[in-house]
Amino acid sequence: MIPTFFRMIGVYALLHFLVDGLCVCCLYLMSPFLGIASLTGLFITYNVLAFLSQPLTGMVADKVRNKHWVLLAAMSLLTLAVLCAALSVSFYANPSAVHAMMTAAVLLGVGNSLFHVWGGKLTAVRSGNDIRALGLFVSTGAFGLAIAVVFCSWLMLFGFLLAICCVAVLYLQRDQLLVEKTPDTGVGSSKKFRYSHVAVWVAIVALMVLVLFRSYIGESFSAGIHKGSAFVLAIGAVSMLGKMAGGWLAERWGIIRAMVFVLVAVLICLLFRDAQWCVPLIGLFMVNCTMPVTLYLANTVLEGKEGLAFGLLAAALMPGYLLAVL
Repeated sequence: MIPTFFRMIGVYALLHFLVDGLCVCCLYLMSPFLGIASLTGLFITYNVLAFLSQPLTGMVADKVRNKHWVLLAAMSLLTLAVLCAALSVSFYANPSAVHAMMTAAVLLGVGNSLFHVWGGKLTAVRSGNDIRALGLFVSTGAFGLAIAVVFCSWLMLFGFLLAICCVAVLYLQRDQLLVEKTPDTGVGSSKKFRYSHVAVWVAIVALMVLVLFRSYIGESFSAGIHKGSAFVLAIGAVSMLGKMAGGWLAERWGIIRAMVFVLVAVLICLLFRDAQWCVPLIGLFMVNCTMPVTLYLANTVLEGKEGLAFGLLAAALMPGYLLAVL
């Protein structure tokens, strides 16, 4: 029998796949109508809001007692973004179309940010910070991105939006949390930290640095792979499976033993990444195995502030990605 909380987190993971796919699909559909400067601005705007705003939206998710208002806000913003993008492309000859596309990017970024901290928060709440559940939730977004990049179309975009609305509405009706308060089980409650504030923030900064380097190494592995459609899908699938596997590996072997194994495997893959085409993919898989572990540890030290913990680690991804790209 699958535990009830795993079935619930499966819904969060499905929504994660759909939301990330929708955002990238929408951006790619607007891209052909923009010049280099506007296109750069579009993606920078989206990524800054989607990633670097998550500590702020995470604090919002921690404070809001009825967490599902955060989901409703995210759904509303994503719906407005899709409509704004569709209108801007329809009237792309109008000078104001570029401003409409930038507005769509802003709406996508904020909606994406709100969704991620909502999902990360409730995954920790419902599972009791189960490391396997954390890995399941964070994993699916990577494959959603890959699917959107390869099969991007207006039909897919509206399909993503319809699926998000249907799944979210059915979930809210079933869960009945629009009228119920989220239980104060240490998640989002006002209980004091079990550690000193200095120890908490030293640990969080250390975890953020680890996430930064993980992002850098992961992007280094994927940068060495030819970006044809098949490999884009392979990168997405490998990243997803690595995040899923990391939680189960840490649960079965223990965090220290699992991470030592992963570290050794990553170092071997770094040394021999030019030997065979599959080595970067193996390295990418192993790097992603660490994601649920860092999230689990952040939730542990920031007990009661899991939205903030999720947001801080998400924000740390961006500097590592930029270092690898530049």
